[in-house]
Amino acid sequence: MLRKINSLIVGAALGLALSSSAIADTFVEDFQSWGNVTAQGSFAPINPDLKKFRYWLEGQGRFGNDSSVVSQGIIRPGLGYSVNDKTSVWLGYAWVPTGHPFALASPYNENRIWQQLLWADNFSFGRLTSRSRFEQRFYDHNAPIAGSNDVNHRFRQLIKLAVPMPFISPNVSFIIQDELFINMTNANNPGFISQGFDQNRFFTGLAYKWNSVATTEIGYMNLYFNRPHSPRADQMLHILGVNLFLNF
Repeated sequence: MLRKINSLIVGAALGLALSSSAIADTFVEDFQSWGNVTAQGSFAPINPDLKKFRYWLEGQGRFGNDSSVVSQGIIRPGLGYSVNDKTSVWLGYAWVPTGHPFALASPYNENRIWQQLLWADNFSFGRLTSRSRFEQRFYDHNAPIAGSNDVNHRFRQLIKLAVPMPFISPNVSFIIQDELFINMTNANNPGFISQGFDQNRFFTGLAYKWNSVATTEIGYMNLYFNRPHSPRADQMLHILGVNLFLNF
């Protein structure tokens, strides 16, 4: 199974590299820095009968234009239910204030309702995680999209592999993950959101487990934006990612 997973990861990376090379003259690049803190936990300390119910609290700050300006923020709370020790289902909300370079002109606010299926399990080669998320996206009047009252739907699929590195430290893991975004918006929408492939995020780095609660990840993310109906070119972002995960 590990051989198959490695083949898929290598194939995805090669595909991304080849596609990027083929369209190198049609995208613009930027170096950004993204910080993320995500806390998950059970309501069991409040009431043992609620042990299967979970909370999700997430905050992000994204800095663009060579990491010189605050470009986007995310506040994303949610509630979940543990189906078993490997699988959980979630429902939540996100507030996403957005500025340059993501915004074409004036800054705008995006509101999201999201649902997700989260699965994770340990294998001999490491921990494998799958996150399938649906989003319903709403925009204010400053957003560069026709009809700010429109609801835009998007699907996101993340696959993540954490491989322990005991030869360095029992607390260190190698992280490799990919997340594909698919818009399910009406193809006739004349705004900047089009149906089909939206973006891809490939991340690789190292994780350090400080204790039973806190884990830090730091690494490089390559993000490619597909903008077929936007007045601007496609974008490729080179991102320094620093993440703190808290599991209570």
